[in-house]
Amino acid sequence: MTSNKRLYLDIHAIQTLPPSNINRDDTGSPKTALYGGVRRARVSSQAWKRAIRKYFNDFGEQNNVGIRTLRIVRYVADKIQEEDPAISDKEAMDLAEKTLNAAKISTKDQKAKALFFMGDLQAKNLAKAAIEGISDKQALQAILKSNPAVDIALFGRMVADDPSLNEDASSQVAHAISTHGVDTEFDFYTAMDDLSEKDSAGAGMLGTIEFNSSTLYRYANVSLHEFMRQVGNVESAASSMELFAEAFANSLPTGKINSYANTTLPQLLLIVLREDRPVNLVSAFEKPVKDGEGYVEESMKRLGKELEKTQRFVREPLAKLYVTTEEVSEALQGEFGQDCHSLENLKDQLGTILKEAMVNLREDA
Repeated sequence: MTSNKRLYLDIHAIQTLPPSNINRDDTGSPKTALYGGVRRARVSSQAWKRAIRKYFNDFGEQNNVGIRTLRIVRYVADKIQEEDPAISDKEAMDLAEKTLNAAKISTKDQKAKALFFMGDLQAKNLAKAAIEGISDKQALQAILKSNPAVDIALFGRMVADDPSLNEDASSQVAHAISTHGVDTEFDFYTAMDDLSEKDSAGAGMLGTIEFNSSTLYRYANVSLHEFMRQVGNVESAASSMELFAEAFANSLPTGKINSYANTTLPQLLLIVLREDRPVNLVSAFEKPVKDGEGYVEESMKRLGKELEKTQRFVREPLAKLYVTTEEVSEALQGEFGQDCHSLENLKDQLGTILKEAMVNLREDA
C-alpha cells in the first residue's frame, strides 16, 4: 500500500558575495538573469549542486557518495582489486568492462560513452558480482538500482543507454539570484616578467577579468517521502538531510576563487518543513532591494514577509528552523520559527524532527 502523505523540506539562504566570478558563461562573464525587469547576478543550480556533491565527498561521514565519470571501468576495476588484490590490473579492467557491458552500459576504449553516475556501494556490489562471474542483465541492473548514493538520490541519474537505470531526483535546486540589481565590472590586471631586461618597460601580460558583487537568495527543496523511499532507512535519510543542510550552507562554487578569495558564509539559513507542497520565496525579490546601507537586512525582512504571505495559499508548516549572523526583530523571529543559534544545533533539531516525521510516513504507508 502506498501512503498519500507527503513531506517536503524547503531550505532558503541569504548570502553575500564580495567582488567575485564564481560561475562564468562561455565568454567568461559572471552569469546573470533578468528578473523583475532588472539584471541580477546568477549562480546556476548545476554549479552549486557540484559544490554540494564535492562537500559530501570532502566532509560527509557517509561513505556512499556517488562518482560521475567517463572512467567508470577504472572505478569498478579499483573496487575489484580492493575485493581481490590477486587480480591483476588488466584482468580487473577487462572484468569490469565485461560486467558493465552486460548491464547494458556502453563503453569504448574502456571508458563510458557518456558520463555515468554510480554510488560507492553500487560499485562495490558490482565488483563482487564481477568476481563471482554474474553476467545476467537483470541481476546486474538490480545492483545499479539498489542502494543509491545520497547525491544520486538527491540529484538524479540519467542513462541514455537504458532509461530503466534512470533515477528521479528527490531534490530541486534553484538558480541563486541577487536580491537586487547588479552591474558587471571589469578588473584590469597586469603581470610582470620577473626575468625581463632592466631597460624593458611595460608588463609581460595584461588583460581584464569581469566580476560583480551581490547578496544572493538561494533555495532548494527535497521531497522527503521520495528520498526515504530511495534510501529505505529513516536513520540514513535523517542523517543525509543533516549533511545536506550543512553542505548547502558551507559549500561554494570555486570559479576564480584564487583571484577573489570570496569564501563567505550565509547570513541566514532557514529550513521549513511542509506537508502539502514546497514553496520558493524568490517572489520576495521580484521588486529589487534598493541600495542603501547594504542589502542583507532588507533581504531578510522581505523573506520573512513573503513567508508570512504564502500562508494565504498553503498549510501551516510542520516546523521552521533558522540560524543567522544578524540581529532580527521579534516579529521576524516569529516568522522564521525556532532560532537554533548555530548550524550544529540546527542539524540536531532537524534530525530529531525528521526521524519522528518520517517514521509517521512509514507507518501510514
